[in-house]
Amino acid sequence: MLGILLCATVISSAAVVAQNDKPAIPPALEAKIKGLTKAQRDFLTSDPAEMFAGSYDKLFARLTTKTPQEIAAYIDGAMAAVEAAKFNPKTDMAAIPLDTENENFNGWKLRRPQGLEAKREPGPIELSYYAHGRGAGMYAGGIATFAGAPVAIYPEDLIAGKVDVAIVGAPLDMGSGYRGAKGGPSAMRNQYGAGGVDMYTMIDPDKELNIVDYGDIAIDNMSTERSVQHVRERVAEIAKTGAIPFIVGGDHSLEYADVAGLADVHGKGSFGVVHFDSHYDAGKGGVHFITHGAPVYRAVKEGHVQGKNYIQVGLRGSWPGKEGFEWMRDNGVRYHAMPEVEKSGWQAVMERALKEARESGKKLYVSFDVDVLDPAFIPGTGTPVAGGLTMREAIPIVRRLCAENELVGFEIVELAPVLDPTYRSALNANTIMHACLTGVAMRRKGITQAGYLSELTTEHGQPYYGEKAAKEGKAEKIDPDFARGGRRPRT
Repeated sequence: MLGILLCATVISSAAVVAQNDKPAIPPALEAKIKGLTKAQRDFLTSDPAEMFAGSYDKLFARLTTKTPQEIAAYIDGAMAAVEAAKFNPKTDMAAIPLDTENENFNGWKLRRPQGLEAKREPGPIELSYYAHGRGAGMYAGGIATFAGAPVAIYPEDLIAGKVDVAIVGAPLDMGSGYRGAKGGPSAMRNQYGAGGVDMYTMIDPDKELNIVDYGDIAIDNMSTERSVQHVRERVAEIAKTGAIPFIVGGDHSLEYADVAGLADVHGKGSFGVVHFDSHYDAGKGGVHFITHGAPVYRAVKEGHVQGKNYIQVGLRGSWPGKEGFEWMRDNGVRYHAMPEVEKSGWQAVMERALKEARESGKKLYVSFDVDVLDPAFIPGTGTPVAGGLTMREAIPIVRRLCAENELVGFEIVELAPVLDPTYRSALNANTIMHACLTGVAMRRKGITQAGYLSELTTEHGQPYYGEKAAKEGKAEKIDPDFARGGRRPRT
């Protein structure tokens, strides 16, 4: 009975997918099912029936060995299990009740009254005790922040500081069956990789942009639904000031809240999304409307982003199946799965995705699930899938997307540091975020050339520069006593 109920739970979501091609029943089985009712016969070629057996071929082979009575009993049992999986208003809760009379109902997200603090002028606050603490990477002192940036607390700080990018944590991992992503923001704050110069372009985002750490968004760890609504409000709060929100998760259920919050400010359908992920996250038919496997579907379903303005990159593994790719095609979604990379090569696929992102002429949101990377680079994630992007492939496309489009926001999600005893996962996640920050800085600086790379780091220019420097007296002068501080040894 337990096995049947478990199967019923699995097929309850699959049952909503239409089956266009009904399978042909083998003649040997056809002779045994003449006595079935129409309902029983229809169920035999339905998605739930296939799910119980694994495939129609396996189902038909199994039933062919049974008597007509055994076949009818099997189908009746499976149909009963499907019905048992459905909502029953007499026995099931339609919603989770909350104590609305509780005086602290919204205490978890209550904003601290500004009057409790010492009066100060609005603007970002430096937290480092050390003069060179900011941007010092792994050697920075003081209080750890995203990219070593100063802190902003209120929207007034963002406005007064003319902030370009506000990085905010969203430590939510209840939208996933695998816990641990709530540690993403703290891990990225404590690891270097998000600051400093970008050698590919010789751009230092910190010198071109006003970047702040906007703290963490409060999470109700008893309710994903309540948490996501508050995340939506806080993301909109940042966007209204003119700053670009960079959201550090947390699991990928945040994409729905982040996209919806931006749509609340910029307008529904006003921007596109490039979704980096090993999974397409457009699942539907589940019991919960908010999960890390369904944000794309809900964002499209509610009209926050049009399907034709969604671009998927890095899909692979065992999900979705045929119906998922058909849904994407039916809704105009562009997708670039790893089989396409195997067929055409990464460079060609990257250029195609970059071109598609620019074609709509719309603003852009980048959603980066770290499991799009191969587990060799990000072992610290809840749903790793082998055969993913390398860091060398991911860095340039993220940098270029953020440089060659008007960015409305960026998120990096699904980093679960408890699953990685090394610093690798958090370091690489910060490096990806730094690539996007570099792109925003390039655009702010006026660098519009597609695929721009610095001549300084791509061409050594020798022997010309060495010879030129020698003539101008700029080359290093040989000093055998260099290690002695320039002093000659005593004789």
